[in-house]
Amino acid sequence: MADERLDIIFTAPHPDDLEIGSGGTIAKLVKQGYRVGMIHMTNGEPTPRGTPQTRMKEMRAAADVLGVAVCEMLGLTNRVLMDGPEARYAVATVLRKYRPKILVGMYGRTPGASPDHYQAQLITEASRFYAQLTKWNERFDGTEPFRVDHLVYRPIRIAAEITHFHTTFVVDISDTIEQKIEAIGCYRSQFDGERLAGLEHYVRCGAGTEGSSIGVRFGETYALPRPLGVTDMVSLMGDWKIPPPFPTADDTK
Repeated sequence: MADERLDIIFTAPHPDDLEIGSGGTIAKLVKQGYRVGMIHMTNGEPTPRGTPQTRMKEMRAAADVLGVAVCEMLGLTNRVLMDGPEARYAVATVLRKYRPKILVGMYGRTPGASPDHYQAQLITEASRFYAQLTKWNERFDGTEPFRVDHLVYRPIRIAAEITHFHTTFVVDISDTIEQKIEAIGCYRSQFDGERLAGLEHYVRCGAGTEGSSIGVRFGETYALPRPLGVTDMVSLMGDWKIPPPFPTADDTK
């Protein structure tokens, strides 16, 4: 069990959702030495462009690009994904198996896109609670109860509501943006030619906007459903990357 334990798990309804939303952060966490898991609730099929076999190969290829320790597809049904007991059991079983400290899920309604996105948020929230329930092990493949300490949201950039969170933070992905783009490009059945070029433009622009808010080139924004607890305020504040308008010692060398 110790060999299977993950530091953090990212969940989303379809293959390519995690790569588009959180690929830079996933790659960065792997580079930092953390054991990262990617959990896709459905196979994303049927679509006009793909097949289950193709999507599985693309999912595996993207996971290899990002370098994660675990990548799983739960086999829930695309297009009719709904928050309910069976979906909660499936995701909670993964949490009880891999016992992560942090769980990351999508956040926000997308009326113009798949309703699976919002349902996945509800399933993720409920599954975190279900994972700790006692005297129900038979519903979770015999796994033992486990409490995930932290729930983190990856807000959808264009959602139905403007949401105010207790806490937000931005991960600097300037050094992993190209890995993110490469991982997205693995889904050739969904994104080729003009579609891929448009998506890359959307991703780079969004990451540039989010990164500039903390003074870096590219970033990904995350949110917490509670205030962030801090014991060392000084160490929390990193260097501000935007240079000052006046000459510094380094400029005069």
